[in-house]
Formats: sequence, C-alpha cells, structure tokens
Amino acid sequence: MKFILSLLLFCSLLLNAQNNYPQDYFANPLEGTLVLAGTFAELRSNHFHSGLDIKTKQRIGLKVNASASGFVSRIKIAHYGYGKALYITHPNGYTTVYAHLSKLSPEIEAYIKKKQYEAESYEIELFPTPEELPVTQGELVAYSGNTGSSGGPHLHFEIRNKDEHPINPMLFGIDILDTKAPVVQSLYVYPLDSTSFVNKKNKKQKVRLVPLKNGDFVTEKIDAIGNIGFGIKTIDRQDLAGNSNGVYNIQTVINGLRNFEIDFKEFSFDETKHINALIDYEHFKTKRERIQRLYRQDNQLSLYKSVSNNGILTIKDSTNSVYKIRVSDYKNNSTWITVNIKGTKKTITEPKEKKITPYFIKADQVTNLKQDKITVDFYKDTFYNDFYLDFEVKNDTLLLHDDTVPTQKSFNISFDVSQYNDADKSKLFIARLLGYKDYPAYSTTKRKGDILSTTTKYLGKYALATDSVPPTIKADNFKNKQWLSNFRYLKVKISDDLSGISNYRATINGKFILMEYEYKTNTLTYDFNDGDFTDTNNNLKVIVTDNVGNSSTFEALFYRK
Repeated sequence: MKFILSLLLFCSLLLNAQNNYPQDYFANPLEGTLVLAGTFAELRSNHFHSGLDIKTKQRIGLKVNASASGFVSRIKIAHYGYGKALYITHPNGYTTVYAHLSKLSPEIEAYIKKKQYEAESYEIELFPTPEELPVTQGELVAYSGNTGSSGGPHLHFEIRNKDEHPINPMLFGIDILDTKAPVVQSLYVYPLDSTSFVNKKNKKQKVRLVPLKNGDFVTEKIDAIGNIGFGIKTIDRQDLAGNSNGVYNIQTVINGLRNFEIDFKEFSFDETKHINALIDYEHFKTKRERIQRLYRQDNQLSLYKSVSNNGILTIKDSTNSVYKIRVSDYKNNSTWITVNIKGTKKTITEPKEKKITPYFIKADQVTNLKQDKITVDFYKDTFYNDFYLDFEVKNDTLLLHDDTVPTQKSFNISFDVSQYNDADKSKLFIARLLGYKDYPAYSTTKRKGDILSTTTKYLGKYALATDSVPPTIKADNFKNKQWLSNFRYLKVKISDDLSGISNYRATINGKFILMEYEYKTNTLTYDFNDGDFTDTNNNLKVIVTDNVGNSSTFEALFYRK
C-alpha cells in the first residue's frame, strides 16, 4: 500500500517539478558553497519567509555579486526590515533582491549617498532608470551585513516574478546540499465542532508518534467521530547546517484518496499575513511552537494545492480509516506518518469548555465597543471566525481579550484624554502592555484634538502611558575637544527608554552629515570619508527626538587636520 501511495505522490511531485523556471540563468550571489540559515516560505512571525537566508560565517563584508545581468531598479535604505536592500531587474522579467547589506559597491554607494545628502535623510528609497546603474552577472554589487531586522550576519536573497511574487530560488537551480529527510517533532488532532470527538474528548490532543527503523512514523490508534483535522510541527535540516528550517511540501491521503497539499513554491506578499490562520495561533502564543494545520480554515492561501473537503476528515461510526502524511524537502527527501482511525461513538467524558462573554464578535460584521473614555472599532473581516471577546476597561487600561486570536486586518483603539491638562496630554501615548510585568511598548499613536488613537493587529492589554524623559545622547568613540585626525568613523550612542526614538539629525559646523542608525546597538555612525571639512575646529551637534516629542541636543568640539 505504501509503495502505491509513494508512487502516486512521486508522480505528482514530478509533474509539479516540471516548470518553466530557467535553470542556468541565475548564479549564486555569494562565492563558494551556499549554506542556509533559512529556507523559502519558512514559518516566521506574521509572515512567510520570502527568500533564502545564506550564511556568511557570522561575518559581514562578504562580496555579494549580481546573480544575473540587468539593472539596479530599486534601492531601499531603512533602519528596520531589510535594512540596506538592493533590487536588480533582469531582461527575463525576474527581479533578484539582496538584503541586510552592510554597504553597496563603490559606484552604487556613491549614487545612493549623493541622494541621501540631497534629501538630508539616511532612510531613503530610490528607483533608478535602466540606464543609470546597469550590472552584469557576477559583478560586485554589495557587501553582506547585518542591517535592518536581521538576527545575525547573513545575506537574504530573493527571486521575484513580474507580479512581485517571491518564488523559491531553488526552482531556478540555486543548489543546496541536502540528503536529510524532514524531522517530524509532534502531531496534533483537532475535533472541529461541538459534535466531534477524539478519544472521548472534544479538545485538541497530542498524538503519540512511534518511530520506525526507516525513519517514518506510525501513531497510536485513534478513536474518533465527526469532523476532525490534524496539525504538525515539522522542520528540515540541510547537510551543512543544523538550523531548523522550513519544509517544501506536505501532502495527506485518506484511504488512498488525496486529501490535502500545501506547496511552498510561491506566494504573494498580500497573502503572507494569513500565516496566522495556517498555524495554530493560540498554541504558538502560549507554547511558542508553530503547529501547522493540515486543513484549511477561512483563508485562501495560494500555497494550498489539492484540497478535498478543506483537508477535514469526516469520520463515521463503525469505520476504519488510514490517514497518511508525507512531509518533503526540496530534494524530495521525505518522512511519512501513518495514522489509523477507528470511527466510534463511545461515551463522551470530556466535552470542551465554552467560555461565554457579553461580547460576541461576528467576523463578517463591523463591531464598535465603547466604555468610559475608550473605544474599539473592529472592521468587517478583522477576524477569521466568530468568537466571544473579553472586553473590560479599568481607568486608563483596556483589557481586550488576549493575543491568542489571529486577525487578518488591523483595528482601531481610541482614548479620550480630555480630562488631562494640556501639558500632560502632549506626553501621553498608547502603549501595548507586554509580559507578566505589563511592560509598556509604544504603539504608533496619532493625535487629533483630545483623541489619541492607534491602529493594531493584536488583541491584549493597552493603556495610556506618559513619557516626559528626553532621549539620552553620549559620545561613543571620542571625547570632547579631542583630536580626531586619524579617525575614520565618529560614533554616538542614543537611546530612549519608553516611547522610543522617532528621528535624529546631525550637523558639523552647521552642515548636515549622514549618520547611520543601528538600533540593535543604539549607535549613530558618521564616515569622515563622506565630508570635505577643512576646518581644524569642528562643532558636532546631534538632536534626537522621541515619539512624543521630547528632544535632546548633544554638542561637542573636536579637532581635525
């Protein structure tokens, strides 16, 4: 039986593998053997990973080469996200993306710095014409780094099509050594309505996996009735790295018939938010484990391929079913799980507890909640499903359920602050309270008259907070009145303990200078090679403002020949 199923699924994968992606067009963006820290479409917080994270041996400054000839079509320099990112458009219609860079090649670096000085801004986004920055395959275009929201030095590399959809670069012949089968870490089964039960219980249960000598698994027999679904925690590892990476394909079969398939080949950025409906979001928020559902809820991810009955199994009394799960990586290394299910109406011992509150949210309707001076506005389709919401206001604190229910769009929270005097109002912001100590994290706050509002995607605790303390600024690698003739860089440390840094501006002798902000180290850095200062006496001035408008000014004198 397994041989037949393996043959059917193998043929299916062969059909899927027949694609029109060019195999010899794109070269490796780094020299040498590629080793991955992250794979395409890996499950990340609030998104699917849109490229390959290529290891750089924990170093920055490795040469990044154009994967194919084309022209630099976009450059984006940002404090967060991709950090320093370069986009190259190619004649065949695809675009390659190189992110978290430390710096660009000399020609491109000169181009972007000229634009940054003209705009007097470090953060900038540009769209050069095809004639401005042409590149050839293998040409140095940048150096690897750790900028933006990177957790360590690496190169993030993408290939996008004409619709700006990221596609797995391995489909284009970018090769990674991988002979290891995916690792299955756990399996869960879910009764999906009030009349469905598994092992006499109407709640999610972990299924015991029994390993076989060939690396596959069987499970203990399951007694079930009604509509049920499964969820899996699985990872893949390549030969040259021990990272827990994402898998490429998952297929399920019930009694020999295809039931469900998800194929991590391509997706759109518009749909990546639906990852929170793909995973068991409550489990992730409470256990920090991503359990991927093997059935579809209300999201319409394009990653789903063959789906019968949304991947849901309908188990009838006095039946015996065989459910099989096949987890594969890109190199077609596979791990199988076999689940035997017996349909039986045994006496129910543990019905699922149902919490009822005065606030029932219908996902397909607008909901407006108000108590005291706090208002919450949920728009249509903010949520995937209907549910009972906890809603309570105590003084200036809002208890809005907890962050275990996923959203598919943002909602609005407003605070009326008319009771505060004008001086205090200017220092107020809306904070999301995090952790068991309710740490106040700044939530982007807009002000209109006496109303403060924030747009957010997260349920949980929110409160008004006050920030009356300006940011701190101090010299990092120099002292006041110091000779800096042999210095290449000038560094300043900035920080703000509550609402966070909003903006900064630096000048020398009244002239704007470009300082790069690295939020992970709270450092502003100026490269003396940028300037043409000829004075011996130089006055540095740095102004930093936080998110409620508190401002600090730092001034220092330095000497340079």
